[in-house]
Amino acid sequence: MRAFVLAACAAVVSPALPAAAPTPSATLQQQLQALEARVAALEANDRRLREQADAANAAAKAAQDELAALKASTAAAVAAEPVPAASPAAVSGSSANAFNPAISVILNGSYSSHSKNPDDYVRAGFPVVGEGGPSPRGFSLGESELSLAANIDEKFYGQLTLSAESENGEDHVGVEEAFVDTTALPQGFNLRLGRFFSDIGYLNSHHTHTDNFFDRPLPYQAFLGSQYGDDGAQLRWLAPTDFYLEFGSEIFRGANFPSGGAEHSGAGVKTLFAHAGGDVGTENSWLAGVSMLKSSAKGADDGFSGDSTLYIADATWKWAPQGNFKDGGVTVRGEYFSDHRDGTWNPPVDDGTPLAWRGARRGAYLEGVYRFNRTWDLGYRVDKLWADRHGPFASDFDPYRNTLELSWHNSEFSLLRLQFSRDEPDANTTDNALTLQYQVSLGAHGAHKF
Repeated sequence: MRAFVLAACAAVVSPALPAAAPTPSATLQQQLQALEARVAALEANDRRLREQADAANAAAKAAQDELAALKASTAAAVAAEPVPAASPAAVSGSSANAFNPAISVILNGSYSSHSKNPDDYVRAGFPVVGEGGPSPRGFSLGESELSLAANIDEKFYGQLTLSAESENGEDHVGVEEAFVDTTALPQGFNLRLGRFFSDIGYLNSHHTHTDNFFDRPLPYQAFLGSQYGDDGAQLRWLAPTDFYLEFGSEIFRGANFPSGGAEHSGAGVKTLFAHAGGDVGTENSWLAGVSMLKSSAKGADDGFSGDSTLYIADATWKWAPQGNFKDGGVTVRGEYFSDHRDGTWNPPVDDGTPLAWRGARRGAYLEGVYRFNRTWDLGYRVDKLWADRHGPFASDFDPYRNTLELSWHNSEFSLLRLQFSRDEPDANTTDNALTLQYQVSLGAHGAHKF
């Protein structure tokens, strides 16, 4: 090939030489050598380019082989790794893989103005127990929470919640919840042991900082002292259905209101509950439930001793554009309470003359909240109690209250709420209360319940 190229070059060069003065053979020889050198350089460059291309192809193939091997090893590791059972992390605020405790702090404070002195508050037919009364006047720290939660291992999950509040100028810190959940029981069962809020009704199992209003509805204040929690055990079963269907039962010590005295060898309260829910299209969802709390009390906080049964029916409906409630929507919720008692009432001053307490009292509330967008929501609530016409707290007047709230959410971690309520606890009293509430969340922040 080189000879052919040299000959072609010679043929090209030869006609270019002047006819009158032929180029000496030495000059022609130099030109041929130069051309030969250029051809050799071109051939060397061609070999170098081919070698670089071969090296690049080899590197690309090696990378492809390494990637395929990595994918194969990852798939094998995933297949060999046991899949952990579902845990209550979404409710309690801990990732399913988080073995280091997730820590969250809820700071909650308020300023309240009342037209009537809260210290003189009396509710017809219903003694005020625990946190079942109005908020104090002026500034108040309210109840703040410190919560630690994590998976313990592949079979258990744990949570500890401490509460701090100020009452009559004194600070109090206590254990609000401290429980262990199983995460690996078969067939949809879950067992909880420790101190926790009962799953009766709708609001009772929710921490108060998730409420749509500053305070709990009147039925919760009157029948549960705002919220019932105790030491005990809970067994729940989630049915394998296309919609949400759950059944559960609990046994509690019975030391807290509405019970008292830890009767039946420290198992004075028993509950049953069932909850069902689902979606209607893409923009509507619902949740409903029925519950029963049966207790044997001795010297409860309201002076009752005997057997009582509290029945609760609850229902919640939510509508949101495209199903995204963060961007706006409407929530409507209501609960109905029926309390039946058979026992005696001991006056605060023990004079040896307990009175028979047999009868039924009722209560209900209905609330609606319209969320304009991610920042603002407006809510209205009406709640009412029906007193017993007989017994130690007999009354012909049925307390009721109307409440209006406006909340500003800067994010999921902070809010300011302005609330006005008109409370008529008895026939001769009307308490107009205006409250400004602030609330912030620090640290881990799990998803709220439905």
